[in-house]
Amino acid sequence: MHSFAWWPTLIVLGVATFTDLRSRRIPNWLVLPFLVAGIAVSGWFHGWHGVGQSLAGVALGTLIYGFLFWMGGMGAGDVKLCAAIGAWIGPDQLFIALVVTGMAGGIMVLCWAAFGGFLKDLFKGTGNLVFGWRERGQLTDPELVLSNPLRRKMPYAPAIAIGTLISFFAR
Repeated sequence: MHSFAWWPTLIVLGVATFTDLRSRRIPNWLVLPFLVAGIAVSGWFHGWHGVGQSLAGVALGTLIYGFLFWMGGMGAGDVKLCAAIGAWIGPDQLFIALVVTGMAGGIMVLCWAAFGGFLKDLFKGTGNLVFGWRERGQLTDPELVLSNPLRRKMPYAPAIAIGTLISFFAR
């Protein structure tokens, strides 16, 4: 959306990746001001159309990652980070970023599981999540949630960073 959106996005993605790798958390003090600034900057440079595009980016990021959060596979910090990025880059570029993020995250989780020795468990859990909902009677699996201390948690901010940065080159 903005030709200069890459540098504030790069800074926020760097900090988010660092904090997510270190503590498995993406702090609100980072993403919420970034989201508000994205809407404000869009309005400043493009008027109400810019605000609309910015809000559409927020909505797209919240909708897609919010669904993954609801399914139990995504943290709230990842949802807020994606929404904030959408405020800066708008829905068109965010869609590209989300597709590339999904590919990068998929590769990362496969490598993480293979090197961690739990690739078989990963495929079994994924199969249960996708195909076991009829037996459970609900879409979400109560065991496959981030709050379960027995579940392995992979920081996803690096995948979001990779997908977003590649989306800048795809434009």
